Amino acid sequence: MTLGKYDNLQERFIKYVTTETRSDETSTTTPSTKTQVEFAQVLKAELEELGMTNVHYLEANGYVHATLPATPGFENAKKVGFIAHMDTADFNAKNVNPQIVENYDGSSVITLGDGTYKLDPAEFPNMKNYAGNTLITTDGTTLLGSDDKSGIAEIMTAMQYLINHPEVEHGEIRVGFGPDEEIGIGADKFDVADFDVDFAFTVDGGPLGELQYETFSAAGAVVNIQGKNVHPGTAKDTMINALQVGIDFHNGLPQDEVPEKTEGYQGFSHLMKVEGNPEEARLVYIIREFEKDKFEARKQSFVDLAAKLNAQFNQERIKLDMKDQYYNMREVIEPQMWIVDLAKQAMIDVDVEPNISAIRGGTDGSKISFMGIPTPNLFAGGENMHGRFEFVSLQTMQKAVDVIVRIAELTGKK
Repeated sequence: MTLGKYDNLQERFIKYVTTETRSDETSTTTPSTKTQVEFAQVLKAELEELGMTNVHYLEANGYVHATLPATPGFENAKKVGFIAHMDTADFNAKNVNPQIVENYDGSSVITLGDGTYKLDPAEFPNMKNYAGNTLITTDGTTLLGSDDKSGIAEIMTAMQYLINHPEVEHGEIRVGFGPDEEIGIGADKFDVADFDVDFAFTVDGGPLGELQYETFSAAGAVVNIQGKNVHPGTAKDTMINALQVGIDFHNGLPQDEVPEKTEGYQGFSHLMKVEGNPEEARLVYIIREFEKDKFEARKQSFVDLAAKLNAQFNQERIKLDMKDQYYNMREVIEPQMWIVDLAKQAMIDVDVEPNISAIRGGTDGSKISFMGIPTPNLFAGGENMHGRFEFVSLQTMQKAVDVIVRIAELTGKK
């Protein structure tokens, strides 16, 4: 079953990715960048032009919300939402210049831009999955922005299809496009009451068929170290080198429980940044686990290690600042697995093989689920995301639109 080729999908996607919307973790505004505010207004105007109703921008959180009313007779059906984020990751995102590779053969090397960088199936075996597809790549100087401009383009295209095909019966649908997902704060101010749906999906996943209702539980840890710096020539038994204490702290953590040595449901601690000098130093970590008890145990290991090192100094040289970021949304969604089953059936109906897996990361759906709207995650198509080797298949994006439309149709029958 194919619901349409969506001829304007590629054009819409190119328009979105060539608009710079990178977020900024150092900002104190919401959204964190002016470019996201401007892009939100572009999306708002497009939603209005499509014929969506109740289109509005929420200044308090940077979201654009819009409604597609139920088809006559389906006003009492469950209300479903589709959500995607406007920002792109912390990689060069200015002057994105997409390349179109039609009918890719699944084995050739793709030259990016001037040839400095290449997409080589020997290095990126996922390319072999796209024989016969139209691929959209970068020119090697920027990211592409498929995360999550693909999701926005797919949701927009699905809404246009439903408006143009009133014979596809459905209940009320809400769409939401929000900021700052890549810096982990986009959903913090999500307005559940304004969105007003029974359940939702983020369209923010990767390859064809991904369907996810499990994420890591996440925390951030900052280790602040106060040293004691004296002249190195007379430092014996006096100097406390903050950098060396930082090394000792890091070496006190499990060395095999890091991202580059874990997979599947294995958690990790990830050192993101080290800065300082002998007088003071700072280490920044992220902590990730799927199971609640393991999550608490990993956080406690940081507390215990800091206490152990402080005890060796007989004073507090290490101060630990640790905050939870989001939790595994499985806890919320498992009691309502019919939502996942509905998405799974929608995929099967449009000839997509569901790939139900856990996200080794997070999604706005994690926070939104705990706010009261169960929100699993659907594939959007991006591969090699967040860098110069990013690409997406147009055919996968078309299938994502098929799935969104079919979910809307099946929801109307609930």
